[in-house]
Amino acid sequence: MSSSQIPAALSYGSGGRHSGNPGIDTSAASVTSGLSPIAILTPTSATTLYASPDSAGHPFFGGRAKSEPDDDASNHSGSGSSSSSSITTAAAATATTIPLFGEPVKKKQKRNKPTLSCQECVERKTKASIKRQTECKYAHVANLLEETSRSATNGRRMTKPPKKKVTMSGMKPTIPNIADRGILFGRTASRGSVAPSTGLLSNVSLSHRTASNVFGIGAEHPFANYWTCEGGLPEVIGVMPEKLQADILLNQYYEYVDPVYPIIDRQTFYLEYDRFWTLRDSEKTDAAFVGLLFIMMALGTQFVSTTSPRDRKQTSEFYASAGNQALRMSSYLNTASLRSVQAMVLIGYFLINDNHASDGWAFSGLLLRQAYAMGLHRDPNIVIPNGSLFEKQQRRKLWQAVLVQDTFLTVLLSLPPNATHTDVKVDDFIQDAASTELDATDTAYIRGSWMLANLVQETISSPRSLDVPICSTQRQKSKLVADFRAVYRSFPDVFRSWDQESIGRLACSNKRVVRQTLFLSSNYYHNLMLVHASESPDVPVNVRAALEAAHEAITSFFVLFTLFDAEARVWWVFHHRAFLEALCIGSVLREAGRDPLTADQFLRDPLFARAKADITRMVQILKIMADGEQGTEDARTRVAVLSEFL
Repeated sequence: MSSSQIPAALSYGSGGRHSGNPGIDTSAASVTSGLSPIAILTPTSATTLYASPDSAGHPFFGGRAKSEPDDDASNHSGSGSSSSSSITTAAAATATTIPLFGEPVKKKQKRNKPTLSCQECVERKTKASIKRQTECKYAHVANLLEETSRSATNGRRMTKPPKKKVTMSGMKPTIPNIADRGILFGRTASRGSVAPSTGLLSNVSLSHRTASNVFGIGAEHPFANYWTCEGGLPEVIGVMPEKLQADILLNQYYEYVDPVYPIIDRQTFYLEYDRFWTLRDSEKTDAAFVGLLFIMMALGTQFVSTTSPRDRKQTSEFYASAGNQALRMSSYLNTASLRSVQAMVLIGYFLINDNHASDGWAFSGLLLRQAYAMGLHRDPNIVIPNGSLFEKQQRRKLWQAVLVQDTFLTVLLSLPPNATHTDVKVDDFIQDAASTELDATDTAYIRGSWMLANLVQETISSPRSLDVPICSTQRQKSKLVADFRAVYRSFPDVFRSWDQESIGRLACSNKRVVRQTLFLSSNYYHNLMLVHASESPDVPVNVRAALEAAHEAITSFFVLFTLFDAEARVWWVFHHRAFLEALCIGSVLREAGRDPLTADQFLRDPLFARAKADITRMVQILKIMADGEQGTEDARTRVAVLSEFL
């Protein structure tokens, strides 16, 4: 409605006075101009002045315009006479009693909506020559409403996806994330969200298609049964290797596993470990510690390079089975302890590396229940207020390990997160005053992974588990990208300022930091890729940003394979994540090539050429992993999948 269509008695000028009522003194303009933003209404600012998340359902034109004087209006008029106040009152009464387009007079009602625009914002919208110099005092209110009224896409307690719209052709819309469209549809039956059916399986050929094998990975029980009913814990201790062999395997663990997942304090562990070897067999009764020791040796065995792959696999699985049996002897399902939960975290990573992602996912459910039962999700200052600083830090570190494993496993499997209820704060995990430089780097790495997991869990894991867009509005997407960048800026320079040449030199002196840098970078850019690759009816895919993030993420794997090729073969999480990044790149290239608007750019743009080179490099690495004695069927199938994009 234009201003000419508004009745004269209700028309407002920029000063806020009535222009068509000669009976009102113009001195009232000074009073009216001091009204709050709520009281000012113009045809050009009405839709923005009263902006709120649900304002779309409350139009201001087509109904009766409302005006509400500020309670402090008299303060803005200085020492004005009482006649000015009476005139203003009369003007307001006139505005509220004259019907609009013949409507009956209605009782004036207060607007039950928060004010989201200050006076300066209003003037900026009505006077183009005024430029904003300060931050709006209502900005934090708008941001708060944006968070609290956010669509179900990002809600932690989201239990069902929104109703899927049907297109004009009668087909349901495509998957809301281009990163999940890499596998041709129809190859696997979806048992959960759509994303697992396309990304989780890695297109592994299934030798045994059974409903019990949830993800089609690992065709047998992960723990072989070597144990008798009467053997108990002594039977497990009886298969313990000699101390020299155990020392070697523990060194392997702290060399390869501990940098990536720094869960177990080395000094306190070795104090207990040395004491363990001084005890007689009859005195070795701490079943949880025995279980932890066997699991650490199992993980260390996975990274031994002096034996054949077959022997390495059999030995590591035997140690893992012994560790699981020791936990059973400790009644770990109803008697949880820090040692038993630590062992369960490591069992999860062992199962994943051993190509038993299905079992690892199921076992992580037990882990979460035990962590909750122990109160690890609660602030240690509440649970153990009289505990030492070291005890509280160990609980925080263990909860971080549980949270990180759950969060990033749900990202890879597109399943709902479980470690969602906690009041443990990242900021409380601080560096000890007596810690070394190595401890300081580990603390920064743990805090960085923790902050990233907190952000990813709510904004990515939850919506992807229900196949809904990560971002439903452009503003929400921009804010989420800004949140990711803020987390990245919080990382120390050693984790951010690197290239392939510098990190190659660092690998000669500090392999621990190199591993942490590559894992953290891969995790960060993989999730940033998912944000940029997400789309909704109002938010298109950011093609260039998605390809840039995917390139940075997959480059981390390329560097890991170049520096530590044998190690890269073992980390299923790392090379599976790189495979998914290659799938995302392939999906973007395929759709860009089909789009007439981007077809020419697809052939000339260096960004697309580099993206295709990334897929080619990934295929080359997978061929190396597929060939020879160490070759796997998974790698061969992944080669076939990615080759389709080339």
